[in-house]
Formats: sequence, structure tokens, C-alpha cells
Amino acid sequence: MNRKKMSKTIMQRDFKSTFDNIGNGRQRPRKHGRWAGLAVVGLGLFGTASLLFTNTDAEATRSTGSSQPVTIPKTATPEIDTALLALEPQTSKRITLSLALPSNSAPAVIPSDAVTTSLSGQSANVETKTNWQTETVRSGDSLARIFSRRHISPQQLDKLMRSGGDNTRILKRIMPGQTLKFAIKDGELQQLVYEIDRLNTLYVQREGEGFAARTITRDLETRITNVSGTISSSLFLAGMDAGLSDNLIMELAGIFGWDVDFALDIRTGDHFTLLYEEKYLDGEKLRDGNILAAEFNNRGKTFRALRYTDANGRSDYYSPNGNSMRKAFIRTPVDFTRISSRFGNRFHPTLKKRKNHHGVDYAAPRGTPIKAAGDGKVVHIGRKGGYGKTVIIQHGGKYSTLYAHMSNYNRKLHRGSRVRQGQTIGYVGSTGRSTGPHLHYEFRINGVHRNPLTVKLPTAAPIQAKYRADFLAKTRVLVSQLDMLTDTIVAANEHTK
Repeated sequence: MNRKKMSKTIMQRDFKSTFDNIGNGRQRPRKHGRWAGLAVVGLGLFGTASLLFTNTDAEATRSTGSSQPVTIPKTATPEIDTALLALEPQTSKRITLSLALPSNSAPAVIPSDAVTTSLSGQSANVETKTNWQTETVRSGDSLARIFSRRHISPQQLDKLMRSGGDNTRILKRIMPGQTLKFAIKDGELQQLVYEIDRLNTLYVQREGEGFAARTITRDLETRITNVSGTISSSLFLAGMDAGLSDNLIMELAGIFGWDVDFALDIRTGDHFTLLYEEKYLDGEKLRDGNILAAEFNNRGKTFRALRYTDANGRSDYYSPNGNSMRKAFIRTPVDFTRISSRFGNRFHPTLKKRKNHHGVDYAAPRGTPIKAAGDGKVVHIGRKGGYGKTVIIQHGGKYSTLYAHMSNYNRKLHRGSRVRQGQTIGYVGSTGRSTGPHLHYEFRINGVHRNPLTVKLPTAAPIQAKYRADFLAKTRVLVSQLDMLTDTIVAANEHTK
């Protein structure tokens, strides 16, 4: 029993405070505990005395990382201490406390990624970085599928397409290999950038509950160049030798096609000169522009054409004196391979006798488009005896044209339809009395047949009088440049001889 009492006394002495049982009469505090208590009291009295004798005007300073310290007035100290005591530990946020700064101090800079928290623990100002993402369009992709991969809700896609207007319709036709850039913040789409091509870019930006979209087009650099060529076999081959693109060759033929039949009238030694635009982007040529001025010499006769744009934005080609290069009728209404029968008396291949031929037969592959020679109204469409499937167009009160042996018509046409010059009205065939696919073409003036190859075609209206002075002023430089280029070519040819 004595051993149990002794062990209990030891346990009580080692694991209980010596102050727990003061006053119960059973155990007295140890002497060294009394000395420890006196030491704590002494330190407390010393600290209190120090505070009492501290200068009341003293100020504390905190380094801000610069040469000038940020001063904290005495009155701010109690608020900070109280606030810190009230705050619970927060390890995932940066806590910024408002300090009263002197007027000559620079304001504190808060990092852009900081989260400023008020003393009540609520978020006062949250700055979240915008996350830019790039997506390359894959085969079979749609905008909805791309939005899904980027975790953008279908509701946002619907808002974008509805509020973007006509500009965002292009997003329905995205192509594999193209790229889209997304600016996403807090899971919400903020911006979208879609490079349509090298010139055009679509920009979409959030505005309130919807989106605003606009297409930005880069400006191309325009350079003026010139080229000359001499024909040995065809205009197309001569143009290629001169370095012209197919489009420029066709445009050149179209400008002078009213006066020159490039299938029948071309002769070796005919030559051409033209001034035209080239379009550049970032120093690289993208494409050809418009022909500004051109000259064509056919069988010793020179034709010149100058491009002019009036105040209404309408562009056309005129001769130097202001007459339109366009005629009321095109000379040949079909792209043909050869003339199989000319105008005049001939031996008819099916009737087997001589008979006047009132038109020109143009041999061409079956299905070749047939174009209206001029503006007018369809007065007949259907079969017409030996002509087979035929269309007749009335051009005002004086002129009419006939197109026969068609395989089929333009389905949109009917009697009374209005047609424009160059519009497709039918296709080459061999209906009626015909030995093979060709177009039989007639040109009539007041009901009298005329030779389509030689008839003098009426010209289109000249430039309007109110634009004439402006036309002469703007084209004077072009005429001078053509003169200089022509003189250079003549001098070069004479030197070669």
C-alpha cells in the first residue's frame, strides 16, 4: 500500500500543475514555481513601464522596397491589430490592408493577379487573367464541335451567332486548316478572332449580354507595271510569252473584242501594250489588278482603251476621245472552233442545191453556251422549222438576232423575257436541218439580213458630258505613258531590223 501511495504522489507531482490544488490543504506549491511566477510578474511591470515612458509622438515605419519608407501613423495601429485578431487564417488569398499613407508617398502597386479581400472576408476586387487559346479547324469540324472542345457552352455560341449579324455567318463555312483564337475568362468567351484569309479577319467581342462582330480588311499595296508583246500565232500564246496571266489575257481580249475578232482578224506581227495594276501584301504579289490603259495594233490599225471610273463608282473603258469601247452588240455570240459556213450564196449540205445563206455557222462542241449578242427581249423561243430549237431576240425597234440549231435553252427564259448582253440563252446542238453541232447566227436590221462578220455595229453611249472634263484630266497621264511605251517599242523594233 505504501508503494501505491508513493506512485500516485509521483504521478500527481509530474503531470499536474503545482497550482491546481492550492488551497485544498493537501499539497503545497513547489518553491521554484513561486520564483517563476515572480519572474513573469516582474517582466510585465518592466514592459508596462517602458510603454509609459515611450515618446507619444513616435511613429513606426515599414519598408516598401524603395528608398522612401511608407509611414504608418499612430492612429492606424489599433485598427490593424483589431482586424488581424478578428481574421481567421486564410492561406489561399493575399490580404491587403488599407494604410494611411502620407501625401508625399507613392501609391502602393498591387499585382494584377492579386485578390483583394475586405476585412469582412468578402472579395472586393477579383482580377483574373484572360486565357487565350488557339484551335485549328479539323476535317469535319463545325463551330459547335470546336466550342465543345474548348468547354464553351452552347448558349454562348447561340448568342454569338444571333448578335453577330451578317459578319458571323462566315463561321458556318470554316475550312480545315484555318485557325480560331479564343479569349476565355472564368469560363466565358470574351473574344474570338477568325482569320478568314490573308486579307480579311473577323473580330468578335463580348458586349454586355451579347457580342459585337466586325470584319477587318487589310489594304493592299498597288503597283503599276507595263508589258508589251507581239503576236506570232495567237493572242493567248503572245500574252503568256509576255508574262501575262490568263485573266489579264481574257480581259485584254474582252476590251478590244468589240473591234477585233481574235479568232479571225489576228495576223502575225500584230502587237499590244498595256498598263495594269499589281496587288501586293507585305511585299509579296497576291494578284493582278485592273488594266488601266491598253493599245492593240491589228493589221496596221491602232485601237486604244482607257479605264475611267465616274462619280457613281461605275468603271468602263473608253477611247481617248471619250467614246465607249463597248458596242451595242458583240461580234461573235459563241466560243467557236471554226466557221463552217459563211454568209451568202452556198451549196446547202442537206438540200443538195445552191441557196442563199442568211447567217454564219459557228462550229462548236455540243453544249457550248450561246450568249445574247446584245440587250433585248425574247420574242421567240421554241422550234422553228428547219432551224430546230431557236431563240429570236428583239433589240429595240431596229435590230434583231436569231440563234438556231440549239440543243437546249436557258430554262429561265420564256417569251417576253429581258436579256442582257453576254447572258447565256442556250447551248450548241444540231436540231433541225443540220449535219453536226453548230450555231446558226443571223443579224437583221429592219428585218433585212446582214453579214454578222462585217456589219458595222452600233456603238454604246459615249461618256456623259458632265464627266468629260474629269475624264480628259484623269486619262491624260495614261495617254502620255502609252505614247512613251509605243515609241520605245518602235525604236526597239527598228534597231532589231
